[in-house]
Amino acid sequence: MNLKKCLWLIFLCVFALCSKAKSVHIAVAANFNNTMKSLVKEFEKTSDYQIVLSSGSSGKFYAQIRQGAPYELFFSADQTKPDALEKDGLVMANSRFTYAIGRLVLWSAQPDFINKIETKLKEGAFNKLALANPKLAPYGVAALQVLKSVELIDTTQPKWVIGENIAQTYQFVSSGNADLGFIALSQLLGKNRVQRGSYWLVPDIMHYPIKQDVVLLRSAEKSQGAQAFLDFIHTNKAQRIIARYGYLVSNSINMEQGI
Repeated sequence: MNLKKCLWLIFLCVFALCSKAKSVHIAVAANFNNTMKSLVKEFEKTSDYQIVLSSGSSGKFYAQIRQGAPYELFFSADQTKPDALEKDGLVMANSRFTYAIGRLVLWSAQPDFINKIETKLKEGAFNKLALANPKLAPYGVAALQVLKSVELIDTTQPKWVIGENIAQTYQFVSSGNADLGFIALSQLLGKNRVQRGSYWLVPDIMHYPIKQDVVLLRSAEKSQGAQAFLDFIHTNKAQRIIARYGYLVSNSINMEQGI
């Protein structure tokens, strides 16, 4: 092998190592995935770090992290799992905070359900009701709390279709396999308004607040990229993006008037 080829191989190896060092691996709850993509796009405009996203149920990420999965940041859909990881000693001290408070909606892909969707639920005038698995997804827990508050658990349970996470729950309704489904408001918003179908914004008093926490994992203690992204989440620019997707945020910015 001549000198030129050797130098070229060395360059490629160094480049690969540098690229790897500049990557930040983030586990993000399914409900926050679209919002996160917008945040990442904005962050990468002024940063040398590349964000690598994995989206899914918070319950599965919790289990993977406990088994040593190489994530650096975990954006959970609740507070319970970050709290448990913290107690297990897997989280950097003082890194945990609430990055968003989710809003729950009952949605149908059918536009003619508009202004009738709450009535459809109470009268049982639907084929299937989709909700996320409450054992894995906080939005599923919130959906059960709503059904309990209106005394509809027993009457609706035979029609339930359980999604592994909130993204799968959305697909059940979007595909028509379920007439109704409890999903995150953020999954419906586009250009600050709901783009499709009919929905009922569930009053917050009908379920516990869906507080979503993020943590910096101990395995990423020296990750400057992960810390840079956490710092970005605290900025007004990031907070406005989060609010634009229908979440409540710490500075009380919200898009409720624009829905």
